[in-house]
Amino acid sequence: MTDSKTEAAFKPVELYTDGACSGNPGPGGWAFVLRCPRTLKEIQRSGGQPHTTNNQMELMAVIRGLEALKEPCAVDLYSDSKYVGQGMSSWMAGWKSRGWKRKDGSKLVPVKNVELWQELDQQMQAHRVTYHHVKGHAGHTENELCDKLAVAAYQQYL
Repeated sequence: MTDSKTEAAFKPVELYTDGACSGNPGPGGWAFVLRCPRTLKEIQRSGGQPHTTNNQMELMAVIRGLEALKEPCAVDLYSDSKYVGQGMSSWMAGWKSRGWKRKDGSKLVPVKNVELWQELDQQMQAHRVTYHHVKGHAGHTENELCDKLAVAAYQQYL
């Protein structure tokens, strides 16, 4: 059971994220929209890299969104990336317990994008993050906005 004082210390926020690539690998972009539902204050940010993958940009969007928070928050994360969602909710605990390695048949191999997963894990420590999957390119307003911002961010590298 959660202590109500502890629960109240977590300011509720909504974090919408997306990553995009032109080619995979290729030029990529990430974007997030961070919103406080109580005040309706909103921050939008995006960035890109000349040579990356879609999964790396999906992770970067979440990392940069969490970095933008100035205090512990209850984060409702909305993303179309099942890779991010499964990693956060199912895979990460096992990877950490195995020294950031994943099972590949009967052997352990390094986790792909381990530096980004470790950075995400570190960012998540201060917050209570709940992942919500949204279907990409299906008219979800904030997801479409993040996609547009992420695409614009990588176009500078084309």
